Amino acid sequence: MHPPLLPDLHRQRLLCAALLWLLAGSVLLLTTLIPLHTDLLGWTPAFWLLGAPLVVLLVLEPSLPRQLLALCRPRRHALHRAVWH
Repeated sequence: MHPPLLPDLHRQRLLCAALLWLLAGSVLLLTTLIPLHTDLLGWTPAFWLLGAPLVVLLVLEPSLPRQLLALCRPRRHALHRAVWH
């Protein structure tokens, strides 16, 4: 039995929140306002600012890494067909 799917609007809001969380965390870490690693907290800031939103994104959109890889890969088949036909 499959769990009930989230309503589309609720899912989109969660995706938006996770993306904003990831963006804000990246900015905070890149500007060194929050260090990546501390003696007191260890890697906790990096996890909560980068790792946790990535996990949320992957749970909401499991096919996201595959889609991003497809966008980054060159279209060899289309180029190959254009050359040989």
